Parts: sequence; structure tokens; C-alpha cells
Amino acid sequence: MSNRAQKNEEQPAIRVGFFELFRFATCKDILMMVVGCLCALLHGSAQPLMLLVFGLLTDAFIEYDIELQELSDDRKECVNNTIQWKKNYTAAYNLSAPINQLLDIEYEMMMFAFYYAGIGAAVFLLGYLQISLWVTAAAKQIQLIRKLYFSKVMRMEIGWFDCTSVGELNTRMSDDINKINDAIADQVSIFVQRFTTFVCGFCVGFVKGWKLTLVIIAATSLLLSINLLTGMELQAYAKAGSVADEVLSSIRTVAAFGGEKKEVQRYDRNLVSAQRWGIRKGLIVGFFTGFMWLVIFLCYGLAFWYGSSLVVDTKEYTPGTLLQVSHILSAMNLGQASPCLEAFASGRGAATIIFETIDREPEIDCLSEAGYKLDRVKGDIEFHNVTFHYPSRPEVKILDQLNVVVKSGETTAFVGSSGAGKSTAIQLIQRFYDPKEGMVTLDGHDIRGLNIQWLRSLIGIVEQEPVLFATTIAENIRYGRPGVSDKDIITAAKEANAYNFIMDLPQKFDTLVGEGGGQMSGGQKQRIAIARALVRNPRILLLDMATSALDNESEAVVQAALDKVRMGRTTISIAHRLSTIKNADVIVGFEHGQAVERGKHNELLERKGVYFTLVTLQSQGDKALNEKARQSRSSPLGMTKSTLLQSKCFERLIASIRRRSRSQLSNLIPENAFLEEDDELVEPASAARILKYNTPEWPYMLFGSIGAAINGGVNPVYSLLFSQILATFSVQDPVAQRKEINSICLFFVVVGIVSFFTQLLQGYAFSKSGELLTRRLRRLGFQAMLGQEVGWFDDHRNSPGALTTRLATDASQVQGATGSQIGMIVNSLANIGVALIISFYFSWKLTLLILCFLPFIALSSGFQASMLTGFAKQDKEAMEAAGQISGEALNNIRTIAGLGKEKTFVEMYEAQLDAPYQAALKKANVYGACYGFSQCIIFLTNSGSYRFGGYLVQKEGLHFSLVFRVISAIVTSGTALGRASSYTPDYAKAKISAARFFQLLDRVPQISVYNDKGEKWDNFQGNIDFIDCKFTYPSRPDIQVLNGLNVSVKPGQTLAFVGSSGCGKSTSVQLLERFYDPNHGKVLIDGHDTTRVNVSFLRSKIGIVSQEPILFDCSIAENIKYGDNLREISMNEVISAAKKAQLHDFVMALPEKYDTNVGSQGSQLSRGQKQRIAIARAIIRDPKILLLDEATSALDTESEKTVQEALDKARQGRTCIVIAHRLSTIQNSDIIAVMSRGIVIEKGAHDQLMALKGAYYKLVTTGAPIS
Repeated sequence: MSNRAQKNEEQPAIRVGFFELFRFATCKDILMMVVGCLCALLHGSAQPLMLLVFGLLTDAFIEYDIELQELSDDRKECVNNTIQWKKNYTAAYNLSAPINQLLDIEYEMMMFAFYYAGIGAAVFLLGYLQISLWVTAAAKQIQLIRKLYFSKVMRMEIGWFDCTSVGELNTRMSDDINKINDAIADQVSIFVQRFTTFVCGFCVGFVKGWKLTLVIIAATSLLLSINLLTGMELQAYAKAGSVADEVLSSIRTVAAFGGEKKEVQRYDRNLVSAQRWGIRKGLIVGFFTGFMWLVIFLCYGLAFWYGSSLVVDTKEYTPGTLLQVSHILSAMNLGQASPCLEAFASGRGAATIIFETIDREPEIDCLSEAGYKLDRVKGDIEFHNVTFHYPSRPEVKILDQLNVVVKSGETTAFVGSSGAGKSTAIQLIQRFYDPKEGMVTLDGHDIRGLNIQWLRSLIGIVEQEPVLFATTIAENIRYGRPGVSDKDIITAAKEANAYNFIMDLPQKFDTLVGEGGGQMSGGQKQRIAIARALVRNPRILLLDMATSALDNESEAVVQAALDKVRMGRTTISIAHRLSTIKNADVIVGFEHGQAVERGKHNELLERKGVYFTLVTLQSQGDKALNEKARQSRSSPLGMTKSTLLQSKCFERLIASIRRRSRSQLSNLIPENAFLEEDDELVEPASAARILKYNTPEWPYMLFGSIGAAINGGVNPVYSLLFSQILATFSVQDPVAQRKEINSICLFFVVVGIVSFFTQLLQGYAFSKSGELLTRRLRRLGFQAMLGQEVGWFDDHRNSPGALTTRLATDASQVQGATGSQIGMIVNSLANIGVALIISFYFSWKLTLLILCFLPFIALSSGFQASMLTGFAKQDKEAMEAAGQISGEALNNIRTIAGLGKEKTFVEMYEAQLDAPYQAALKKANVYGACYGFSQCIIFLTNSGSYRFGGYLVQKEGLHFSLVFRVISAIVTSGTALGRASSYTPDYAKAKISAARFFQLLDRVPQISVYNDKGEKWDNFQGNIDFIDCKFTYPSRPDIQVLNGLNVSVKPGQTLAFVGSSGCGKSTSVQLLERFYDPNHGKVLIDGHDTTRVNVSFLRSKIGIVSQEPILFDCSIAENIKYGDNLREISMNEVISAAKKAQLHDFVMALPEKYDTNVGSQGSQLSRGQKQRIAIARAIIRDPKILLLDEATSALDTESEKTVQEALDKARQGRTCIVIAHRLSTIQNSDIIAVMSRGIVIEKGAHDQLMALKGAYYKLVTTGAPIS
């Protein structure tokens, strides 16, 4: 038990005592567990009992053998079962009669057979009971824990969710609760059983022969010294993994700058340490296994040597006693209990957090009945000196002594820069948080005294990014108010301007909106959310940037809907677009968490305060396109809200997916979700192909196999030695006997030493070959990934997260199909082969009998191993449905709290828990029966074979030691077989992983970077023509992005694309880079069709600067050098490029100058600095074509000026394509192309277009949306 004490010190996190794990057990559960324990106690004593029988049996055989020897001396005879000298030994040889009086060995064996069979039957029953009772009891407790945990989590206040990530909660709900399950289910009974075996073994040993027992204990204490080491390998891989993640997240940049080969080499360099660790681990494991075998054989040698002297010299023991005691070694194997202890420790660790959550009282309990409800609600809201900071960031004060009055029936607009506390105020009204000081009142009542569910039922909220649940549109609206009629739903939809588009859908109100509303456009989601808020018929309407994420057209529609519904309700609206605010009754200006001014639009303009600056910033130049960027200037923090609006629609999608891939996406679509889908589709790979990748390591595998073969032969050799020892006890001549015993004991030592070295050899050789294979596969896989066309990465199954997981796990699992698997097979074959040869050689009849039992023995040990893995998978599947509900609930907890729907989700979740519970009950019986069977089979085998052995000894004169030899040889080889079969799940997993890998390696990319085919030409001009290009993104085939684009640029000209979001501006740039090929029409460069041009040649002529430049986690100089990966770049070139990009002075001011690390994704630098590095990177390529995709939009005015100058310098003498939202950056272009819906509607120079008075003119003069 000291073991557990140490565990406690290592993991201070375990604050749950072992017995506290059972705190949710009912009396019935406790009864089941107690009975289960009793069964386990009895079951545990069976093995030592079997030793007693075994000892008696051996004595019977030896006695019989000695009698036979005596009688073979013709001068003796047997009278009344005693052997004596014949009275007249010269008389005739009538020995035939007296022999009958000898020990009736067959009858004795019959008795022993009954003992064995009896113990076997009892073991079956006890094994079944102990497992099924414990598993059943655990299933009930776990179901309860799941219910309690989920319902408690759903009751937590929002602040708690700020401090706890959703991903973490999801893993806790699945993995941690499963860990508790492991700790309180069958493992307990197995531990009790093994511990009893251990204790009983000792008792038997001490009772039967304490001297020898002490000697053995002294020797085996060595064995307890080995239980260490793992997990370093994964850490070692982490470095390479982060490289892979970084590269895959910024695949477009890598492709644009042709950095694929460079990245593959960088990745490979980082794989070395992972490989070293893997090999070291193999060596250590080999060493420990070898050491264990060595100790075991030394122990046997010692035991037999010392024990035989006790038998022969001092006559203290019978040979049977010696056997009983020496076999305590096997009974004493406490090591078997260590996985149980591990399970207990991890269960207690997992329970710590879960139980603490269950016990935690939420600060704002949304399900409590407490608090009173007002009879009539007017809707006056007031903030009195409210001070607040978020629990997750206590050091940042968000609201500081805020005082605001919101009158009922009025529309109040909150304006101010980002981070001023507008949204926070709204969350306080919903009582998601309580203020630290001051109070919020509704009609003069402090809202903390009101019933939460009732309070929230008065409030309708429409957020910036509305959350829809994965069900139908009608159900989503119905979430607003339970039990609402279809008529009300339709009315609400009409009010929200959603009715028409819903009726246009094929399934109308029964259309599924997809996970997170993914099937709907932003405007549609927003209107459904408004309908959901309206159906509540709320007294108070909160609009938090409700239209900001929309394009201009949808905005107009949604805005109209909102204006309709504001009438007669208390409305608070937060917005950044002034058009939406002008007509509010009261405008409140926020700054630094205080309300600094309030009044109507005109009054505030005269005050020249916060509101005035916001307005003037926005009204300069072209409002429609300009305004978001300006805002972001007034609030550097507000980037997220504002850039989202103004980045173009497609880029917005991809970039936001890219930016979010880390956090939200992993929540929205759990990563394994995609991996699971692929599982079914993949045919396991052929072993031959896997081995082909491993061929360079054949010498390692050969030596490993030799080692494995020798290791396999060790088991049967042991049984040979063991039976040889028994034979010595019936030798009559003491000198010969002593000599034989000594030589056998010496042989034990030799076998031990040999086995030590072969284990070491096997461990090292196979881990070396396996790790080399893993490294090779990782490199090839990574190379194949980088070679895919960009469209392949748009598929959510190939998100950076999924791909890096694939590199990390699949590649390391594949080695399970080569080295270790071959070792296992060779080992088992050698084992069984040697055993069978020995057995058939000594007694073929007995061998045939035992072979009948062999399949069962193998099955049983294999079964025990596979049982655990098999059930885990079923449990996972059963929990899937519940997991989906919990995942959706936790991801959208704010929405659910706002709608007061916590109870509904808890009920849905509990309904889903029944299936896993039923599955667990079924499992309990199956698992119990199988466990009982696997435990009792060995007793039955012994019963049958010793009975038959007795018959052969008596009737056919087989020497008794051979009976032992044959039985133990085959039984040990049977268990070995089982061990081997337990490795098969790894093998199957390995083949599937390999198949997934080969799928990747075999995929032929549509646009290949690695091949050298394609046209190249010398005097590259940079003449670009788009001819009738049509295009849709492969990941969204239903949205036509380009509809026949026609535009051309002469060398050295600048072409500017303008147009609203989603009109295809960035797409045309991506076609030019050949990230995609047009579905129809063609892109010509210098008259060559891009689809025929060599990809890397084409990309090497193009430099790109995009809106969110992606930098790599290395120094500034290396980032700039990344611009040209085809040659070595001198530092002078880097500096001259930096000067051109207005970057040099800034870099020289840094302490480490050009060696400054930019941090992951360039996080150490400001936006303007990143942008200039990106420009230097583009310049160093000396490209003929320069693409500027919104290169200055994310900057504030000063950085913009600098960057703009740098760009103007860079444009000289190059063909240039500019995409921008600010007209100032476009005016001096040679050609301006106005795009809408994927086609060019007007083109020409600035002055021509102004003269045309068409779309461009309108855009410049009014800033109206381009439609």
C-alpha cells in the first residue's frame, strides 16, 4: 500500500480518497459491491489452493516412482502395501501378482482431477459474480455521476465558463468520467482477487515451508524495483508537431513562396529527437524485460538449489512442498495488480475535478426557484455606480462606476470604442454576471432579488454572431418560448423579415439549419435569431451589434426587421454603424467603462465628445467601405469586431476559419469527428506494403527476429528443466542426485542470462527499425500534404488540427504492424514450436489430449486483453449521442442561458444516458462470464490432463516427470499464444493507420508542386488575361464565385479591383497564383494558359502581400529570406529589401536587429510591422507580378501611410493587381475594375469612370453598396 502513498506525493491534485469515489452508491450498489468483493476474495484463494493440490499430486507421483524402482529390484516384494525384502529372494520370479498392491496411481489421479474440476467450477462462478456485480454497480453510479455533473455544469454562472474551456469540459465528460468508471468497476474486484492470491500464497508458503519462502522473498524483492518510464517520446515529437501545425495553418503562404521543400527539411530535422527517444525507450523496455526474466530464472535456480538440499539432506520437506513453495513465485506476482493501482490513481485524479464541480455552488444559480416575480413590468432599467471586471481577467476593470438610465418603451443606443464596456452592460442586465459594486435595477428592483428564469424570460436578445441549434428552423424559433403555436412562429418570422426566404426553401420551416446554423447565410441566421427573440414577446430587447456581421444588402433587410419590432419595447442597441443609431431615442456614449454623455444625435454632435469623434471619423470619404477601418483606428482593441465586417466575404470565411481553427473550430467540430468518418472508408493496408517502407532496416529486423525466436524458446525450456528437477527426487543414489540438481540449477542461470541479452536485442532492434519507419512515414506524409493543391485544405477533414494529429498518431501506430508485430509473431511461433516438439517427442498421446484445451487457453488470455479494448469502443459509441448534446449545450451556453433553456438540455442529455447504461449492464454479464471462463480454463485443463497422465503412467509405464514436462510446456505456450493474440488490436489499428497514410501518399494532387512538367519561358513579361473565367470553391460547390470574368493587364500596369464582399476579388488573385484552376475559361500569362505552366515556375514570378500576412516562428531575416526559397540569399539583399519596404530603421532599433524572433504567427510585432516584413518578403523574390490583397486595410493611419509608400515603391516596373476597400489607395491605378457577383461591370481609369457616372461614381460620392 506504500505504493499509493507515494502516488499521492507525486500528484498533489488527487484530493479524493479512494473510498470517496463511491459516494454516489445506493445501498443496493453497496450490497452488490460487498458480495462482489467476497467472491473476489474466494476467487483469489483458488490459485494457492491449486498449489496445495499440486504438491500432493507431485508427492503421489514421486512415491509411486520410488516404489516402482524398489520393485524393479527383484529381491523385494510388496506385502500389504509395504515393500520389504523377500523372505527367500532366490525363489522364482513371481513378481507379477504383488505389484497390484502398489499405490493405485490412477485412482489417486482421479481424486485430484475431481479437486481440480471442483475448484475450476467454483472459479467460474466466482469470477462471473465478482465482475458482473462490480460492473453493474459501477454502471449505475457512473450514470448518476454523469447526470449530476452535467446538470451542475449547466447551472454554473457564465463567469465559470469564462475560466473553463469548453474543450476541457467535453473531455471531462467523456474521458474523465470513464476513468472514474475504470477505477470503480471490475478493476477493484480484480485487485482484491490478486491481492488475496498474494496473501494466500504467502500463507501457504510460510505454513508449508518458511525457510524457502524467506529465501524466495529476498530474491524477488528485486522484481518490485521495476515500474517506470514513458511519455518522453511524445514530448520530443511535440517540437516537430508544432512545426507541422504552423506550416499547415499557413499553407497558402508556403505555397505562394514555394517553401514546400524547405519546410519538409525543417520538419525532418525536428523529427530526430523524437526518433532518439523512441529508440531509447525500446532499449530501456528491452533491458527491463530482460532483467525481469533474469531475476525470475535466478530465483528458480536458487529456490530449487536451496529447496532440494532441504528435501534431500535434511528431509525437512517433501518434494511436493518444495514445488508448492517455489511456485509461490507465480502466485506472488503482485505486478499484475499494478495496472489496477494505476487505474485507481487516474480515477481519483479525474474524480477530483468532477466531484469538486458537483459540489460547487454556482454564484448565480439559474435553475433556483428563489427570487420574486413582479406582477407588471414597465421596463425601466438603471445602472447605479456599477463596477465590474470579468472573473477570467480580474486585473482589467471593464465598468467603472457606471450610471445609466434606460427608460421603458424607448430605444437607447450604446456607442463607444471597443472595450468600453457596452456589451458587458448588456450581459449584466441578463444577469450573466453580478456587478462587483453597485447594482442594476429593473423598475426599481435590484435584479439580484428577482427570479432568474423569470427575468431572462422578459428579455429577447439578438447577438452579433447568433447561435442556432442543430435542428429545424421552426424548432429554433420555438426555443424562444416553450409551447408556442405554429401561428405565432409564422408571425414572428414575418416580423423578422424571415418568412419569405423560409418559404423559398424546399422544406420551409422544417429545414435543418445544420450544426451551429452552418447551412444558413449570416443574414438568414440573424433573422431566425430575431424571430426567436420576438416569439418570446419580450419586454426588453437587447441588440448587440445585431447587424454588424452582414453585408450591406442583408443589413438593410435585417435593420428594417429590427425597426419594426422595436416599437413599444425597451430596447438597447449596440452598434458601430451610425446609420443604425441615428434614429434611436437616446444615445449613450461609453468610454473606459463609464457613460460619458447621453442625448439625441444632434445634441451630441454639438457637444463634440465621444460621439462626435466617432461620427467624424466615419463620415470622412466613402462611408460604406471605409467606416469599419476607421473605427478600428479609434479602438485598436476593436479589431476583431470591425475587421470581421470589412474583410471580404470569402477571405472572411477562410481567414476566420484559419484563425479560429485552433479554438472555436475544435469545439464546433470535435477533431476526432472527421477521423472517425474516415475509419469506415479505409480498407486496411496490406502488411507487404508497410514492410516495403521498412526494407532499409532489414538487418535490424533480422537480428530482432533472432532475439525474439530465442526468447520464445525460453518458456518451454523452463518446463523441461522443471520436470527434470522432479525426476531427480526419485533418484536413489544421493551423490548422483546432488550432482544432477546442481547442474540443473546452473542451467537455470545460463538460460536467465541468455534471455536477458536476447530481450535487450529484440527491444533495441525492433524499436530502432520502428522509429526509423515512423520518421520516414512522417516525412513522406508531411511532404505529401504540402504537395496537395490548396483546395484540398478547404475540406474540413483536412484542417491543420486533423492533419497534425494524423502525422503524430497514425505514423507512430504504423510501426505496430512491422517490428514489434513481427517480434511477437516470431516469439509465439518459436514458443509453440519448441513446446510442441518437446511434448510430441516425450508423449504424443498426452500432447494430443492437451492440445484440445489449447485453443481455449489461448482464447482466454487473448480475450482478457481484447475485452478491455473492445468494450471501450462500444462505450464510446453509446456515449456519442449524449456527447453531441452536451457539446452543443456547452458551446452555446450564453445563448441557452439567455433563452432559459438549461433544463431542456439537461433533460435531453439524461434521456440519452439510458442507452450507455443498458449497454453497460449487458456488458457486465458478458464480461463476467468471459472472465470466469478465462480464469477457470486452466483448472479444467489440469484436471483432464493429470487424470490421463496418471493412466499413462500406470498402464504404459510413462515416466511421471514427462507428464509434468508435457503439461507445463503446452500450458505455458498456450498462455503465450494468448498474449500474442492480445497484440492483434494494435496490429489492426496499425493497418488502418497505414491505409490512411497510403491514401494520402497515393493521392494525386490536381495542381502538383513537385513535378517538373509544364512550360517555362525566359523573358517573362507579366502580361495577364482573364478570359471568361467561371469558378466555384470545391468546398462550396453551390456558390458561383466567378461568373465569366474578363479583364487584362499589360506588363507594368496596375489593375485595381473594387467591389463589395464576396464579389470574387480575392478569388481572381488565387486563380492567378494557381491555388485553384477555373472551372471554365482560362487565365493567360504572356499568352500561356496557366494550367499548362509549371507551377513552381509560375509562383516564383509572383509576389503577394495579403491582408493578414502570415509570418513563421523564426527570425525577421529568415522570414524575409522566405521570399525566395530557390536560392541562398545574402544578408545584403535582405537589408536592401527591408529598406525598400521602409522596414530597415525599425529593425535596427530592436535589440537583436534582424535576428529578432517574430513569435508564433508574428505575434511579437504590430500589424504595420508584420505587413512591412511581408512586403520585404515579396520584394526579395523580385517578382514580375505583385499582388496586393487589401494590404493596408488592417492598419491605422500612420502605419498605413508608411506601408502605402513602401507599396508604391515596390510597384514600380512590375505588373500589379491591387484589391482595396479604401478609394484613396486605388485612385492612381492604370485600370480600375469594378466587380459585382463575379463579373466586371465597369473598367477604366479613375477619371473615365467618374465621367461615366456609373457604379464607381456612386461608390465614391455616396459610399452606397455596389449591387
